[in-house]
Amino acid sequence: MTGLITDEDYRPLPNVGVVSFRLRRGTLSEKTGIYSITSTPGDTIFFRALGFKKRYLVLPDNFEGRLFTLDVALEQDTIPIDNVVVMPWKTYSEFIKDMSKTSPLPPEIENMNRNLESVAEAVTNAKNVRITPEAGYRYAMQQNFNMTATRNQYPVNNLLNPFAWAKFISGIKNGLFKNQESEKTAKKAKITRKKKTR
Repeated sequence: MTGLITDEDYRPLPNVGVVSFRLRRGTLSEKTGIYSITSTPGDTIFFRALGFKKRYLVLPDNFEGRLFTLDVALEQDTIPIDNVVVMPWKTYSEFIKDMSKTSPLPPEIENMNRNLESVAEAVTNAKNVRITPEAGYRYAMQQNFNMTATRNQYPVNNLLNPFAWAKFISGIKNGLFKNQESEKTAKKAKITRKKKTR
């Protein structure tokens, strides 16, 4: 048994489940809506697709040919609805009652307002900072280079770069990250110990 599965507007439906009840076999329709399944005369064929009504078809008992062709149009089952906004009030009167109350703001809202004020203050203070054309050009060129170097891939992450780790480890070995003031105090401590031992 073979055929084409479409919707009501004759558009092919892919991935429609087709099941033979008698032989207990199933298949899926292709991208073009074509399906093919082994069956016998008098068998019940079940068609099912997401968003469409189930359909049962019984093959004729008196069919004597080798190939039975049956095109199926499935009826749409879902009804699209508009967006629904869920509110924490049961009735409109409860909503009005809660909105008319004058209560202090929750701490989360107060924190958010404080953060927004600090951001606004930082933005107004940043307007007074002057950037030279050379620094702006250098920054723009660096951003352009970074975009070109990492096009169609993940951005560079030096935590996963083995060469950056090798450079970091060799820097630690060579004393690149040592605090110079602590070295001076350590040398002074050694000198005073030597003097005490004499």
